[in-house]
This record gives sequence, C-alpha cells and structure tokens, in this order.
Amino acid sequence: MSEKERMEKGLVYDATVNDIMSEQVTYLDAMYRFNLTAPTELEKREALLNEMLGSVGEGCYIEPPFHANWGGKNVHFGNFVYANFNLTVVDDANIYVGDNVMFGPNVTVATANHPICPELRERGFQYNKEVHIGKNVWIGANTVVVPGVTIGDNTVIGAGSVVTRDIPSNCVAYGSPCRVAREISEHDREYFYRDEKIDWENL
Repeated sequence: MSEKERMEKGLVYDATVNDIMSEQVTYLDAMYRFNLTAPTELEKREALLNEMLGSVGEGCYIEPPFHANWGGKNVHFGNFVYANFNLTVVDDANIYVGDNVMFGPNVTVATANHPICPELRERGFQYNKEVHIGKNVWIGANTVVVPGVTIGDNTVIGAGSVVTRDIPSNCVAYGSPCRVAREISEHDREYFYRDEKIDWENL
C-alpha cells in the first residue's frame, strides 16, 4: 500500500514522501492568489473559491487571509457559509461544513494528527480524521476543532473553545475542553443578549 493510499484510509503514514508533498503544493497557488485579492474583487474571490475548495455551495464567503494545508482541496462548504479573518483548515482529510455556518476570526479546524509515540513523530508520521460540522452552526473566535470531531446542527461553540469531542445539535457549548453548557431554548427566541428582547416585529 502506498503512503497516499494509507493517508486516504486514515492510517498512520509518512507525510514527507515526495509524491504527497509535490501534489500538495499544486493546490496552494489558488489560495495564494485568493489571499492577494482586493476587497472590491468579489467576483474574483468567488471564482477562486470554486477553484480552491473541494465543493462549495451558493453565497459562501471567506474573509482573507485563508490558510489551508491543501489549499482547501478537501474542504466542502454547503450554502451561505461565512468565515471571518484567518480561518485555518488543516485539510489533509475531508472537512464537511453544512449550510449557514459562521466561523468567527482565527478559527482552526484540523484533520491531521500525530502519533503519541515519539519514534513515529521523529520519522514524520501522521494520520488524518475527517471533521463534520452541521447546518446553522456558529463557531466563535479563536476556537480550535481537532481531528475526528462532529458538531451537530444549530449549535453554538463559544469563543476560545477547544473542541476535542463530538458536540450534539441544538446546544451552547464552550470551554477547554469544550463541553455542553445548555440546550438552546425558548428563552433564546425571546432574548438576543442578556435582558434585551428580540424585536421580531421589525425583523
């Protein structure tokens, strides 16, 4: 089995072999061009997103700079995904993002990991596990999502969290490690911030 095949199966593999590294670099040029675009070049950014990402739905927007190991090749966006500054995706494996997801500034989503065994790390070995983010998720600023994690629909991940385990749908979760604090409730449909009510009649 080749190192590339081992990589694709989620096994421990040597990430430093020439075949993998030479292929990886071919995907980085579009990301480089994307990060050099001017704020007024919205059509160019959209075209580059379609070139960079593995798949991308309608109305998606990434605020440069954007960083990705494979230039976004293994990133799959649904519709109307928004990412603020400095989204970093370690996309050695697939990252699936549902519709209407929002990423705050400086979020990292990683699929690559390294064995605890020091002898394997010394030889450049790693393994990759997919990340799945459901629909209508908001991930707060400076959050880190580690390999193999699934985040359920409608969930809010608080700023500065480190998501090391699966988080269910319809909840608010935060912390390091990230834990469920509470379910989203009727209170959240009445108040948007502390005691300030949502003026539904004007929305």
